[in-house]
This record gives sequence, C-alpha cells and structure tokens, in this order.
Amino acid sequence: MTEQVTAPRIGGWLLLPLAWLIMTMLTCALVLAMYLSPLFNPTWRVTLFSHGSILMTQWAVSLLTAAAVWLYSIWVMWIFCKRSRRLPRHYVIWLLVTVLLALKTFAFTPVSDAKAIQTLLLSLLAAAVFVPYFKRSQRVKQTFVQP
Repeated sequence: MTEQVTAPRIGGWLLLPLAWLIMTMLTCALVLAMYLSPLFNPTWRVTLFSHGSILMTQWAVSLLTAAAVWLYSIWVMWIFCKRSRRLPRHYVIWLLVTVLLALKTFAFTPVSDAKAIQTLLLSLLAAAVFVPYFKRSQRVKQTFVQP
C-alpha cells in the first residue's frame, strides 16, 4: 500500500494573509458599489453624464480598476483555498497591486491626507510582512503544492 502525503491544511499564520485578502476583497466590493451608485441615482447620473468626457473617463477608469482588483482578489482567493502552487507568486503580485493603488490614492485622489496615509501605511505594512513570509516560509512551501 502506498500512503499519500497530503499538504497541510490552511491554518496557523496562513490565516492572517487569508483574512487580509478577504478584508481587501470586501473593501473592493464596497468601492465597486460606490462607483456604480451614480448609475442608480438620477441626480448623480445626470451630473456624471453632463460634464463631458473628462469626468466620465475618470469615473470609467476608476470603475474598471476597482472591478479588475476585485476580480483578481476573487481569483487569488480561489487559488488560495485550492492550495495552488501558483499562489505565493500571485499573492505577492496582489500585495504589490494594493500598494500601487494606495500610492495612486495618496497622489491623485481628493481624500484627506490622513486617510490616504493610513491606507498607504497599511498596504506597505501588509506587503512588508507577507512578502517575506510567502517567499521564505516552509509552511507556505508545504501547503501550496496543488497544481
């Protein structure tokens, strides 16, 4: 008889990156809902479509960016739960994308500096902790082994 060696289940410290992924995915869903809300409010819809192509283009780019990040987050969550060996690389890419979006928010979005810095620092902290963990951890190497 041959014994199959199974990879460890997702647990321990791997629950922190999973929680960060879920939290970011839910935040992206809320941002996506925020960008879609002008389509359902007649006053906002008139304002959006009557100010020419600049406002419409900025709104469309923001909407598409939020949708892309949300969909990529869902896919990363899927391969996380499947324990795919592709996960460490894509999780690192996903973290870098969140840092880039936080930088974009800090530089180009008209929000308060305190909120933008808080978002940027949280993204940088997550990347600073989770990237080395996913690159060097034996637990990660043993858990994410499925094709």
